[in-house]
Amino acid sequence: MSKELDWLSTRELAAKIATKEISAREALSDHLARIDALNPALNAVVTRDDEGALARADAADQAVANGEPIGPLHGVPMTHKDTHDTAGMRTTWGSPIMADRVPETDSLIIARLKAAGVNTTGKTNVPEFAAGSHTFNPVFGTTVNPYDTSKSASGSSGGVGAVLAAGIQASGDGSDMGGSLRSPASFNNVVGFRPSNGRIPHTLPGNPFAWLAQSGFMARTVSDVALTMSATAGPEPGGPRSISEPGSVFDLPEFELGHQAEPDLRGVKIGFNPDLNGLLPVEREVHDIVAGTADVFSELGASVVDTIPNLGDADEVFNVRRALDFVHSWGPLLEQHPEQIKDSVIWNIEMGLKLTGTEVVSADRARARLHGEVDQFFGDHDLLVLTTCQVLPFDASIEYPTEINGVGLENYLDWMRALCLISATGCPAISVPAGFSESGLPVGVQLVAKPGADVDLLRMAHAFETATQVHRRHPQLAASMP
Repeated sequence: MSKELDWLSTRELAAKIATKEISAREALSDHLARIDALNPALNAVVTRDDEGALARADAADQAVANGEPIGPLHGVPMTHKDTHDTAGMRTTWGSPIMADRVPETDSLIIARLKAAGVNTTGKTNVPEFAAGSHTFNPVFGTTVNPYDTSKSASGSSGGVGAVLAAGIQASGDGSDMGGSLRSPASFNNVVGFRPSNGRIPHTLPGNPFAWLAQSGFMARTVSDVALTMSATAGPEPGGPRSISEPGSVFDLPEFELGHQAEPDLRGVKIGFNPDLNGLLPVEREVHDIVAGTADVFSELGASVVDTIPNLGDADEVFNVRRALDFVHSWGPLLEQHPEQIKDSVIWNIEMGLKLTGTEVVSADRARARLHGEVDQFFGDHDLLVLTTCQVLPFDASIEYPTEINGVGLENYLDWMRALCLISATGCPAISVPAGFSESGLPVGVQLVAKPGADVDLLRMAHAFETATQVHRRHPQLAASMP
């Protein structure tokens, strides 16, 4: 393995491949060597295609040698979340029912990554049906945290978070319904971005009008999130909710290599409250770290106030919409294979099946009120800042936390309400590294902007990241590798 390559950003790696400073084969060899060395301890990468990846790397090098046009991610090796279809490579959703499933086509996000030049090398682990923010399933087992392998890597994009933190790759695709990009970002000291609905469109066939779950990215830097969004965002004919702006809106000077401007948030007004005025139980150490970021925002010139939107309707909106989406996606499998689905997924499907028309209408009305509240808030604020995760990375041997600060939690979603509430608003949101606990566990801070303001959100997150540099602290597990 080459120490020179381990902690390069995706931008740096792609630039070195394009200029022949390193070859795509060299980049791939380092990537695979890191998997060999680290994955036995992490269990993050669950499917591999070394032979195919080597052939693609050689083809990528030949294209550079021939002076052919290349994409912005040309030759960059990348594993993908095991919920995103990859043509010819198994995509299991962590379910025994789909353990041998090999799709014939790529998901839109994967197709666009490949078109940008990514070399697909394998798949990363997820919870069963991506349900819950702890990555374990009966097919592949549990993925653990590179900062402490007795702890959870979170989820559902937990495998992605672990490979980023470990230096196996610098960026990775994921998805986020109830925090599945933001939660593992917080647990693994990386960045996790949930875009606005339609940035990476839901497409036909399937559920193209879905809005609660979004595809997006995790990376070790905000700049790399912007790069991957630039390569994959934009309208699609089969996506009726597509945002018309092209991915190129994410190509901004401050994200480019070598940009040296000082971070600046002057003129930005932030509504700040780690626990949303007591709406959320938050572990004290997490609360204190997130609360401390207020000084960073102030020092960058932002106006930080304690005004926040009323998110009282968000629980109803999230719970009803999630239950209906689970019926849409997994209801037929429950009928066919009830004995092969974990209890929490069955609970969520049955919740949807039991909903009455009155309850669905009530949730629609709650969503309208929530939209009005969010719209009013962002009429006078640029950013909402709160905690990402309400707890520190927890013991990987349990399914989920059952209490916070002595307050009992009713189900597997309650410990991640800080994320679910924001999902219900439809706002773009990002988790950025904020600090570490006394025991050395990562904590993220969650930044939220108005729907459609994805680019502005990344710019503000980039300023915070540049000022703090918390993302540069790597886990000892990875640092000790030869």
